[in-house]
Amino acid sequence: MTFMEDERKSEGPRRVQTAGHEHPTAGTIGNQLRSIGALSKAFEQHLGRTLAVNDTDLEAMEHLILSGPMTPSELAPKLGISNAATTFSVDRLVASGHARREPHPTDRRKTVIVPSPPSVARAFDALMPVLNGVADAAADLPAEHRDIVGAFLASVIDVYEGALEDGAAEAAAQG
Repeated sequence: MTFMEDERKSEGPRRVQTAGHEHPTAGTIGNQLRSIGALSKAFEQHLGRTLAVNDTDLEAMEHLILSGPMTPSELAPKLGISNAATTFSVDRLVASGHARREPHPTDRRKTVIVPSPPSVARAFDALMPVLNGVADAAADLPAEHRDIVGAFLASVIDVYEGALEDGAAEAAAQG
Protein backbone atom coordinates (compact mmCIF):
# COMPACT_ATOMS: atom_id res chain seq x y z
CA MET A 1 0.00 0.00 0.00
CA THR A 2 1.42 3.40 -0.98
CA PHE A 3 1.42 6.50 1.19
CA MET A 4 -1.43 8.06 -0.79
CA GLU A 5 -3.54 4.87 -0.72
CA ASP A 6 -3.06 4.74 3.03
CA GLU A 7 -4.00 8.42 3.23
CA ARG A 8 -7.21 7.88 1.22
CA LYS A 9 -8.36 5.22 3.66
CA SER A 10 -7.51 7.41 6.63
CA GLU A 11 -10.43 9.12 8.30
CA GLY A 12 -8.68 11.59 10.56
CA PRO A 13 -5.50 13.43 11.34
CA ARG A 14 -2.37 11.53 12.25
CA ARG A 15 1.40 11.68 11.79
CA VAL A 16 3.17 9.95 8.92
CA GLN A 17 6.76 9.40 7.90
CA THR A 18 7.83 10.12 4.32
CA ALA A 19 11.33 10.57 2.95
CA GLY A 20 12.67 10.31 6.50
CA HIS A 21 10.56 13.22 7.81
CA GLU A 22 7.64 12.87 10.17
CA HIS A 23 4.80 15.29 9.51
CA PRO A 24 1.12 15.65 10.36
CA THR A 25 -1.59 14.80 7.87
CA ALA A 26 -5.24 15.75 7.87
CA GLY A 27 -6.37 12.38 6.51
CA THR A 28 -9.31 12.40 4.13
CA ILE A 29 -9.89 16.13 4.55
CA GLY A 30 -6.25 16.86 3.78
CA ASN A 31 -6.47 14.75 0.63
CA GLN A 32 -9.63 16.55 -0.44
CA LEU A 33 -8.00 19.95 0.12
CA ARG A 34 -4.97 18.85 -1.93
CA SER A 35 -7.32 17.67 -4.68
CA ILE A 36 -9.17 21.00 -4.67
CA GLY A 37 -5.85 22.84 -4.91
CA ALA A 38 -4.67 20.67 -7.80
CA LEU A 39 -8.02 20.92 -9.60
CA SER A 40 -8.10 24.69 -9.10
CA LYS A 41 -4.65 25.00 -10.65
CA ALA A 42 -5.65 22.71 -13.54
CA PHE A 43 -8.81 24.74 -14.10
CA GLU A 44 -6.81 28.00 -14.18
CA GLN A 45 -4.56 26.43 -16.82
CA HIS A 46 -7.65 25.35 -18.78
CA LEU A 47 -9.06 28.87 -18.55
CA GLY A 48 -5.74 30.32 -19.73
CA ARG A 49 -5.78 27.96 -22.73
CA THR A 50 -9.41 28.84 -23.44
CA LEU A 51 -8.55 32.55 -23.49
CA ALA A 52 -5.11 31.96 -25.08
CA VAL A 53 -3.23 33.86 -22.37
CA ASN A 54 -0.33 33.02 -20.07
CA ASP A 55 -0.57 32.82 -16.28
CA THR A 56 0.40 36.46 -15.67
CA ASP A 57 -2.04 37.79 -18.26
CA LEU A 58 -4.81 35.59 -16.85
CA GLU A 59 -4.12 36.98 -13.38
CA ALA A 60 -4.17 40.52 -14.79
CA MET A 61 -7.52 39.82 -16.43
CA GLU A 62 -8.85 38.45 -13.16
CA HIS A 63 -7.90 41.65 -11.32
CA LEU A 64 -9.39 43.83 -14.05
CA ILE A 65 -12.62 41.83 -14.11
CA LEU A 66 -13.02 41.77 -10.32
CA SER A 67 -11.72 45.25 -9.47
CA GLY A 68 -12.60 47.16 -12.63
CA PRO A 69 -10.42 49.39 -14.76
CA MET A 70 -7.08 50.43 -13.29
CA THR A 71 -3.82 51.99 -14.35
CA PRO A 72 -0.85 49.78 -15.13
CA SER A 73 0.90 51.11 -12.01
CA GLU A 74 -2.11 50.05 -9.91
CA LEU A 75 -2.12 46.63 -11.55
CA ALA A 76 1.62 45.96 -11.09
CA PRO A 77 1.60 45.39 -7.30
CA LYS A 78 -1.46 43.17 -7.59
CA LEU A 79 0.51 40.98 -9.99
CA GLY A 80 3.70 41.22 -7.94
CA ILE A 81 5.71 42.31 -10.96
CA SER A 82 7.44 45.50 -12.08
CA ASN A 83 5.70 48.32 -13.93
CA ALA A 84 7.73 47.41 -17.03
CA ALA A 85 6.64 43.77 -16.90
CA THR A 86 3.05 44.92 -16.35
CA THR A 87 3.29 47.06 -19.47
CA PHE A 88 4.30 43.97 -21.47
CA SER A 89 1.37 42.03 -20.01
CA VAL A 90 -1.05 44.86 -20.84
CA ASP A 91 0.41 45.10 -24.36
CA ARG A 92 -0.30 41.39 -24.87
CA LEU A 93 -3.86 41.72 -23.50
CA VAL A 94 -4.55 44.70 -25.77
CA ALA A 95 -3.01 43.02 -28.83
CA SER A 96 -5.13 39.90 -28.26
CA GLY A 97 -8.33 41.90 -27.77
CA HIS A 98 -8.75 41.01 -24.09
CA ALA A 99 -8.38 44.61 -22.89
CA ARG A 100 -8.12 48.15 -24.15
CA ARG A 101 -6.47 51.33 -22.94
CA GLU A 102 -8.72 54.28 -22.22
CA PRO A 103 -8.02 57.77 -20.91
CA HIS A 104 -8.07 58.02 -17.13
CA PRO A 105 -11.37 59.64 -16.07
CA THR A 106 -9.75 62.31 -13.87
CA ASP A 107 -6.06 62.47 -14.87
CA ARG A 108 -5.52 62.99 -18.58
CA ARG A 109 -1.82 62.06 -18.22
CA LYS A 110 -2.77 58.46 -17.38
CA THR A 111 -4.56 55.59 -19.04
CA VAL A 112 -6.65 52.86 -17.49
CA ILE A 113 -6.83 49.27 -18.64
CA VAL A 114 -10.37 48.04 -19.26
CA PRO A 115 -11.23 44.37 -19.84
CA SER A 116 -13.09 43.81 -23.10
CA PRO A 117 -16.71 42.68 -22.66
CA PRO A 118 -16.36 39.71 -25.07
CA SER A 119 -13.36 38.42 -23.10
CA VAL A 120 -15.18 38.87 -19.81
CA ALA A 121 -18.12 36.93 -21.25
CA ARG A 122 -15.82 34.10 -22.45
CA ALA A 123 -14.19 33.92 -19.01
CA PHE A 124 -17.55 33.75 -17.26
CA ASP A 125 -18.85 31.17 -19.76
CA ALA A 126 -15.97 28.93 -18.68
CA LEU A 127 -16.30 29.78 -14.97
CA MET A 128 -20.06 29.52 -14.51
CA PRO A 129 -20.34 25.72 -14.45
CA VAL A 130 -17.78 25.62 -11.62
CA LEU A 131 -19.26 28.59 -9.75
CA ASN A 132 -22.78 27.21 -10.07
CA GLY A 133 -21.66 23.72 -9.09
CA VAL A 134 -19.95 24.96 -5.93
CA ALA A 135 -22.95 27.15 -5.08
CA ASP A 136 -25.28 24.17 -5.58
CA ALA A 137 -23.09 21.92 -3.41
CA ALA A 138 -23.14 24.55 -0.66
CA ALA A 139 -26.89 25.05 -0.99
CA ASP A 140 -27.44 21.29 -0.65
CA LEU A 141 -25.88 21.35 2.83
CA PRO A 142 -28.07 21.97 5.87
CA ALA A 143 -27.45 25.45 7.29
CA GLU A 144 -25.63 24.14 10.38
CA HIS A 145 -23.26 22.12 8.16
CA ARG A 146 -22.58 25.18 6.01
CA ASP A 147 -21.60 27.04 9.18
CA ILE A 148 -19.23 24.23 10.22
CA VAL A 149 -17.68 23.93 6.76
CA GLY A 150 -17.39 27.71 6.53
CA ALA A 151 -15.64 27.91 9.89
CA PHE A 152 -13.25 25.11 8.91
CA LEU A 153 -12.41 26.74 5.57
CA ALA A 154 -11.87 30.08 7.32
CA SER A 155 -9.37 28.33 9.62
CA VAL A 156 -7.56 26.82 6.63
CA ILE A 157 -7.43 30.26 4.97
CA ASP A 158 -5.97 31.69 8.19
CA VAL A 159 -3.26 29.00 8.16
CA TYR A 160 -2.25 29.86 4.60
CA GLU A 161 -2.35 33.62 5.22
CA GLY A 162 -0.26 33.19 8.36
CA ALA A 163 2.31 31.11 6.49
CA LEU A 164 2.53 33.76 3.75
CA GLU A 165 2.91 36.55 6.31
CA ASP A 166 5.60 34.58 8.16
CA GLY A 167 7.41 33.93 4.89
CA ALA A 168 7.26 37.59 3.91
CA ALA A 169 8.54 38.66 7.33
CA GLU A 170 11.38 36.12 7.13
CA ALA A 171 12.33 37.28 3.63
CA ALA A 172 12.30 40.93 4.76
CA ALA A 173 14.52 40.10 7.75
CA GLN A 174 17.03 38.35 5.46
CA GLY A 175 17.04 40.96 2.72
